[in-house]
Amino acid sequence: MEPDSSTLPKQTLTDILFVVFLRLIAIVCFWFGLQYWSMLVGYSLAGHARFDLLDLPWKVAGVGLAVVFPVAALGLWLTVSWGPVIWIVAAGGQILMYGLWPAIFGYNPLIMILHGGVAILYCAFRIALWLEKRRQRQRVMVDLP
Repeated sequence: MEPDSSTLPKQTLTDILFVVFLRLIAIVCFWFGLQYWSMLVGYSLAGHARFDLLDLPWKVAGVGLAVVFPVAALGLWLTVSWGPVIWIVAAGGQILMYGLWPAIFGYNPLIMILHGGVAILYCAFRIALWLEKRRQRQRVMVDLP
């Protein structure tokens, strides 16, 4: 016998768009990770940015981001709670690289703007989801004497 109603709540449009947003950011994070790995192994930049040819700051940043970005991509794709946290670590690393130490890593304002935009959009989604849940709880709540 089949149950009359499903046990899973119906997902709202905001929920679906939030998952799509997280998965798009996961694809971008995976791409960033692949770029750092290809740089470190000498596949890109004509081999001039191989790990053994890099200065110490680039070695530390390159290896760290090559590991953190794919992990963030996995967490964002699976929509688990630690995914955005790891993304913040990776994005913060790039913002520090290109914003705080441009003499070492170069100046890349596009990366900082894009990470800031993603953070703002993420916060907007979280606020929208919170308001939606609050509205739904108030609709369900019945005050009987």
